Amino acid sequence: MTEFNYYEILEVSKDCNGTELKKSYRKLAMKYHPDRNPDDKAAEDKFKQINEAYQALSNEEKRAIYDRYGKEGLDRQGGGRPSGGMDDVMDIFNSMFGGGGGGGFGSGFGQTRRDPSQKYALDFEIELPLKFHEAVFGCEKQVDITYKIPCNDCKGTGAKDGKMDTCDYCGGQGQVVMRQGPMTFAQTCPQCQGKGKKIVKKCVSCHGKGYKTKDETVTIKIPAGVDSGNRLRAQGYGNEDRHGRRGDLYLTFYVEEDATFVRNGNDIYIEVPVFFTQAILGGEITIPSLDGELQLDLKPGTKDKEQFIFDNEGVIDVHNKRKGRLIVQVQLKLPKKLNDEQEKLLLKLQESFGVESSPHKSSLENAFDSVKGWFKGE
Repeated sequence: MTEFNYYEILEVSKDCNGTELKKSYRKLAMKYHPDRNPDDKAAEDKFKQINEAYQALSNEEKRAIYDRYGKEGLDRQGGGRPSGGMDDVMDIFNSMFGGGGGGGFGSGFGQTRRDPSQKYALDFEIELPLKFHEAVFGCEKQVDITYKIPCNDCKGTGAKDGKMDTCDYCGGQGQVVMRQGPMTFAQTCPQCQGKGKKIVKKCVSCHGKGYKTKDETVTIKIPAGVDSGNRLRAQGYGNEDRHGRRGDLYLTFYVEEDATFVRNGNDIYIEVPVFFTQAILGGEITIPSLDGELQLDLKPGTKDKEQFIFDNEGVIDVHNKRKGRLIVQVQLKLPKKLNDEQEKLLLKLQESFGVESSPHKSSLENAFDSVKGWFKGE
């Protein structure tokens, strides 16, 4: 696929937030979805680009690497398993195109678990922010939620004293039949939404909503290795129906960035500043890791942006419990200012290398001769 700018393809600015990103993605995905553009190769390619861009930018760690290193930085990861973003992508398509979703960690949000008379869904979802270390190592969080309970005065119907009349549009069937030529179609009644009944007078207590709200603080155990976009189902913490049964609470994680480490999936990046003399001479330096400290052995002549990989020093995979890598990238540091003594020492060092200290002269000598020849008419 031709390389493109992820922000441009999603029609957002580089400083957009997650809500703006998702909103633009929804709009574009709906516009270019293959089901809406059959046999349109251009729309299909555009749809693929939109998804590739969203999977990268909807994950905070991948977005940080993309902003710093570009698409090449993401490609260097060796095609690791997508984390978080794809879960969110599938959730969006479930809501747009009617896909199903199951329960459990990282799965799609439960679609429905209610009969037509139920005024609200039993499952609901909230976003839970996590500190970087909370996501990496796991933790317990006290979460304040507000869930729905049926209104006692109307028995959850939204009608005064729970009294409802038969829907005159569908005759109480909850469905209407439509004919188009020889074909007959049945669809949910648009007036009563399949209930077969209608409200004559709204309940004064709940203003016709059929429910009230209740606050609760719950303790949620977050497993180690979760990432932005991952979802966790907390069974029995959802909304309550008329029979006292509660649905599920879905927690979507948003992991804050760290000042030192950049996460991409289960891999961790860190930039280590190295003074130019240290890069030339080599040596051992101590660097931070997720679990403490590591020793980095710099070889003489270490280059700027050179990478060193430590296996099994990354984040634990929340599914298979394998650890990712710690990827250390050298950031070469040059002196910003020299005093007289330092300048003399550097000049003396340069002279000591002889011809080797001026490689540009020999490599560009033929180029200088060619340019001179142009003006001499040779």
